[in-house]
Amino acid sequence: MAAGTSNYWEDLRKQARQLENELDLKLVSFSKLCTSYSHSSARDGRRDSSDTTPLLNGSSQDRMFETMAIEIEQLLARLTGVNDKMAEYTNSAGVPSLNAALMHTLQRHRDILQDYTHEFHKTKANFMAIRERENLMGSVRKDIESYKSGSGVNNRRTELFLKEHEHLRNSDRLIEETISIAMATKENMTSQRGMLKSIQSKMNTLAKYRC
Repeated sequence: MAAGTSNYWEDLRKQARQLENELDLKLVSFSKLCTSYSHSSARDGRRDSSDTTPLLNGSSQDRMFETMAIEIEQLLARLTGVNDKMAEYTNSAGVPSLNAALMHTLQRHRDILQDYTHEFHKTKANFMAIRERENLMGSVRKDIESYKSGSGVNNRRTELFLKEHEHLRNSDRLIEETISIAMATKENMTSQRGMLKSIQSKMNTLAKYRC
């Protein structure tokens, strides 16, 4: 393999690793944002109905969510572009004996991209579900307060609203547990990914010596 083409391949790998590291950090922050939104919703559900103290600024978290989602989507697009360039390079490499090693490296980067893409969409969907549930719970609370403060309150209907509110709070706790499990799984995947990167690096070093 010519020095020029070898440098081009190494430059692409360097770009891919850098983008993967950036994505890993962004996705951890994205998951934490989703979890903090869930916890703030749970605290809100445990507040006394007479408490009128302003809640944490949900709109601020929504803006953070939108900003981070855009940043992650851009990083995924850039990493996809680098992977495509690596694929083009492996198809046009001049030394067939190295193609197998190059394809193995390319497949690892593709697997990482697929994992990150799946993780992003899953976390995003969880956040959207939490936000939708929080909006619904807020609407229920307003309806309850309206019935309580109005004249001639229908006690039976108020009781039904209170039961529905309790049901939503139970659902909130269940989703919190699900998110905690997902976070633990993510940390385990990150650890495994680090081990695989180390093994891949050693394999690439051995491949260079063979050449």
